[in-house]
Amino acid sequence: MIGARTFLGIPEEYSRLERARFVVLPVPWERPNPHTTGTRYGPSALIAASHHVEWFDEELGFEPWKAGIHTLPPPAMKDDPEDLAKSLADVVEPHLRAGRLPVTVGGDHAITDGPLSAVRRVHPKVSVFHIEAHCDLRDGSEGDGTSHAFAAKRMAAVAEKVVQVGVRSVSGEARGNAKRVRTFLARKHRDVEGLIPRVLEELGETVYLSVGLDGLDPSVVPGVAAPVPGGLGWWETLDLLRAVIRGKNVVAADVVDLCPLAGTGISELAAARLVYRMMGYVVHREAQKDTVRRTVKSKEKK
Repeated sequence: MIGARTFLGIPEEYSRLERARFVVLPVPWERPNPHTTGTRYGPSALIAASHHVEWFDEELGFEPWKAGIHTLPPPAMKDDPEDLAKSLADVVEPHLRAGRLPVTVGGDHAITDGPLSAVRRVHPKVSVFHIEAHCDLRDGSEGDGTSHAFAAKRMAAVAEKVVQVGVRSVSGEARGNAKRVRTFLARKHRDVEGLIPRVLEELGETVYLSVGLDGLDPSVVPGVAAPVPGGLGWWETLDLLRAVIRGKNVVAADVVDLCPLAGTGISELAAARLVYRMMGYVVHREAQKDTVRRTVKSKEKK
């Protein structure tokens, strides 16, 4: 049976929790946004669009879904973002301890708090690779410190290090709030090939991926909560994610800020493809590690 509400709509045999390498957690939560509203519709739109994604990955040459992908039901939404964060952390932590890789899809960027807190409980020295248009380092004293505008600052309070790319919108007060945050501004770092080794050098070994879709150029993903001109192209984004996933131990991820636009499905399709490609990179890395281990054991026997 193929599930209509499961990521990719894969057969039940591969979407059962007990055999899943990945779990997808939809979180349809948002707060009022001065730019655009509608991120609460992002998770359902992404999952629906995923049914139009080819299961065979043309870059990797295999079908990553066979590693197992379980789609969790949306958790009960909490009005208070701190209550929501605690609830999401409690949902995510058991999957981390069971060896699964949770991918949370939102929803606005404030939902990152819960999954990242869960990762910190299991992996105390986690660092964050953050794709984002906005620096998100505003001072909490200037407003509600739980909003998406403070996302990176809250990440830095939990993680060992936050490394941001794609940033092209920085508030004045954010410049003084950069402790434990390394920001690569988009206008200064347009050479992704040269940027990759610097990103890898800044990150620790254990990494949480947080992909704000507004970090990509609006021509690639127009349906986001707060679009900004410029940004990462599709292939540049994949180059960065591929390098981080292959070079580090990625243990969890989120993809947020999707705000579906009427009359076009390109944003949610791009988001779904991005989630699936990230999973593919993880599966590919683990397959390579298994091959190396088998080769070493074979040589030891000789």
